[in-house]
Amino acid sequence: MELWTMANKAVVLGFIIVTSFLAHPTSEVDPWQILVYLLYLAINLTILILKKRNHQQWFVGLSILFVIASGLILDPLFVLLLPINILELAFLADKQPVVVFICMLLPFFIVPPEWVPLFLFTALLSFFLYRCGSMLTDKLGRLEAEREKQKEDLYRLTRTLNENHEYFRQSAYTIQLEERNRLSQQIHDDVGHAVAGALIQMEASRLLMATDQDKASELLRNAIAISKEGLERIRVTLKDVKPRPEELGINRLRLFVDELSARETVSATLTFDGDIDVITPIQWKIIQQNATEAVTNALKYAKATVISLEVRVLNTFIKAVVTDNGAGAEKVVKGLGILGMEERAASAGGTVIVDGTRGFSVTTLLPYRNE
Repeated sequence: MELWTMANKAVVLGFIIVTSFLAHPTSEVDPWQILVYLLYLAINLTILILKKRNHQQWFVGLSILFVIASGLILDPLFVLLLPINILELAFLADKQPVVVFICMLLPFFIVPPEWVPLFLFTALLSFFLYRCGSMLTDKLGRLEAEREKQKEDLYRLTRTLNENHEYFRQSAYTIQLEERNRLSQQIHDDVGHAVAGALIQMEASRLLMATDQDKASELLRNAIAISKEGLERIRVTLKDVKPRPEELGINRLRLFVDELSARETVSATLTFDGDIDVITPIQWKIIQQNATEAVTNALKYAKATVISLEVRVLNTFIKAVVTDNGAGAEKVVKGLGILGMEERAASAGGTVIVDGTRGFSVTTLLPYRNE
């Protein structure tokens, strides 16, 4: 706001200087007149430099007195600067706009009649500039406050995200420790007891081998039975712990889609239908690799913003489709990526169909036995 006021003063002062010299083009330059101009500029530049408001108010008052004295003694045109200085003083005093405008018109009665229209024009224009500058300053202040609030919100959200990330990491680590502890306890309870019992039976059988072969044989059979039971418990435990192939496959695709939506500026979705239990690990690997290649091409060449992945198990084959809304092509040129997808599908007896009429669509078809 201070710069706006200073620019207003400079324009009006320039008008006074030019008018004064044009009114007396043949007369010599009055050194006192130049000194008055320089003193007025010095006083008002001091107002711009000062930081404390009360000091600024004192110098604005000094500027008003200086303008009145210069108008009475040197040049009546100096009264054109009064509205600006009064406006500045009212602004520093935080007065209402109506009060500011009334104060600006107070010197109206000491203005020479021939300068009244110009005085009113200068006052109205200065007040208009003041209002525009004030509204702009207020708007900038609100925008700055909003920016600071958004900055604080972003900092808070970032901190919350980091805390959540740390919580998830600690939770995952805790879950791993709990699972390891559970497996350790289960192996100790099931397998450890079985092995210890079998060892005791075999040791007793060894001691009785020379004196009581029948009893030794019975103990040995018991040890074999206990060992078989322990082995079966190991097998059951590992079977319960190991995830099913279809769980690994579909969850890997889910993770792939989630990471795609999080890292790229695209919207990615995954749908599946049918009995996905029939999909073998090799087929899941082919589907995963072909989907990754198709998505890479969609992001790199088609500039897609929406990508859809679909896995559907039909009567005799598995259909995996990757579609996007990017720039398609009427004639699809098979590069290394498409050839690689075809080779992977062919290794499992399948095929790949690429369509570029509406965006890009990559379909992987893999056969399976429906028993």
